Formats: sequence, structure tokens, C-alpha cells
Amino acid sequence: MWLDRLSDFIARYKGLPTMLAVLLVFINFVLQFLDLGWLSSSNLLLHLGIVVGLVGLLLAEALG
Repeated sequence: MWLDRLSDFIARYKGLPTMLAVLLVFINFVLQFLDLGWLSSSNLLLHLGIVVGLVGLLLAEALG
């Protein structure tokens, strides 16, 4: 099942969701200076990065 494969993957690479979250926040920071319209004004990547980071930390702790 896909859930078992996903949990095995996250258990093997515990820091990957957190690193992805840091990357999304950094990309959002860079986009603020480029002013590309809706994407930079909505801070979508910032919010997505925070959610991915928190969920990644919780999953890493739970899958231990």
C-alpha cells in the first residue's frame, strides 16, 4: 500500500521534509524581491513551507 511505502520513506529520510520546508521558505524570500505578481504577494510558498515543516517534524518523531 502507498501509505506503508510513504512511512518507510519518511522513516529512512527523517530530515527531508524539514529541508524541503526550509527550501520553500527561502524560495519565498527570494520571490519577494523579484515581485512576480500573485505568487510573491500571497506568500503561498511561505505558508506551504511552514505546514510541510511542521508535518515533517511530527512524522519524524512519530516514526522514530
